[in-house]
Amino acid sequence: MFTPLELFIGQRYTHSRRRNRFISFISFASMLGIMLGVMVLITVLSIMNGFEKELRDKILGVVAHVTVSGTNGQLSDWTAQMERLRNTKHVIGAAPYVQKQVMLTNGTKMRAVMLNGVDPAQQGQVSDVDFSMLDGSFFNLKPHEYGIVLGVEVASGLGVMPGDKVTVIVPQVQVTPAGILPRIRRFTVVGIYQIGHPEYDGMTGFVELGDASRLFRLGEDVGGIRLKLDNLFAAQSLKADLQAELGDAYKVTDWSEEHGSLFRAVKTERIAMTMILFLVVCVALFNLVASLMMAVNDKESDIAILRTFGMSGQRVMRIFMIQGSIIGVVGTVVGVTLGVLLSLNISVVMAWLEATFGFKVFSADLFYISEIPSDLRWENVAWITIASLVASVLATVYPARRAAQIQPAESLRYE
Repeated sequence: MFTPLELFIGQRYTHSRRRNRFISFISFASMLGIMLGVMVLITVLSIMNGFEKELRDKILGVVAHVTVSGTNGQLSDWTAQMERLRNTKHVIGAAPYVQKQVMLTNGTKMRAVMLNGVDPAQQGQVSDVDFSMLDGSFFNLKPHEYGIVLGVEVASGLGVMPGDKVTVIVPQVQVTPAGILPRIRRFTVVGIYQIGHPEYDGMTGFVELGDASRLFRLGEDVGGIRLKLDNLFAAQSLKADLQAELGDAYKVTDWSEEHGSLFRAVKTERIAMTMILFLVVCVALFNLVASLMMAVNDKESDIAILRTFGMSGQRVMRIFMIQGSIIGVVGTVVGVTLGVLLSLNISVVMAWLEATFGFKVFSADLFYISEIPSDLRWENVAWITIASLVASVLATVYPARRAAQIQPAESLRYE
């Protein structure tokens, strides 16, 4: 246990009132390094978490968590199968779909897109795309009216707006008196959406489910059924269960097959950034060791006098552990406080910096995420705080042991 004497001497040694102020400066620099390292680590992790959350909301908000389709690209008797899948564990929504690659043209402008046939009444159960509409609505997709909803980049590339016509060219030929020709159908643009991802804004379009089935000559069949789960991380296990239950006549896929590499890359980058930034804290801890070693050398005669008065080596060791721990605790607490405040107000801080210096960090013309997102997770704050405090205490052990090994006779010989 620490006694009041050890606490008093330890905190007194953290600053020098008259002599050797250089040691006080090194101690302050160590405290400042720990503070900045902890603050930056919390802030950067929050920003990385924010980017991951933003990508997850933008991408996984519009794609199915799990997809069940036929091995030949068609699914028969899908109504009964969809009701059965709705009652599966973790499934909170299900909707049919048709998906084919087509070519859209408007005059001389052409664009290859993935055309999705959806039921507007059921699409909201598996997708949030209707909340990203810039113009029009998904509910403008009505049977036999051949309307189409396009991504903002597709519409811009074709030069169309709601009310304009586009030609859909299906890569399936039909025999006519004029010869073999691709099938063509005119659609009316009834909506434009923006997801914030090039794959969906620049390469997708949506039509009504029945219109898509007629366009691709599927009859009463659909391409498959999309499922939304209450926990997207249960997708892989549910996929395996459904594939075993449904058999080889069905193909079951999950979101990780198409987008998992992106999120794994973000996770890997976050781990790498954490390790790099924690090295900043380690550098500050080396400064703490150096400052304590200098303090031990500077206080050698004081230590010898205390030992002469009967203070044990263990108590001397505790004095310098207290001195170093005070520096580490103050630096950690201030760094955590500033890091949390900065993470919670990063958008306000960046808006002020952009207004002050006249620049834009993420221009909306170049980036799909135009604001710096932040997702502060208290478990990250907790482990950063604990790691910094433990590392600070451990950094004091070696200098404190050196202080405890000082021999009074040797130190006071020339005093």
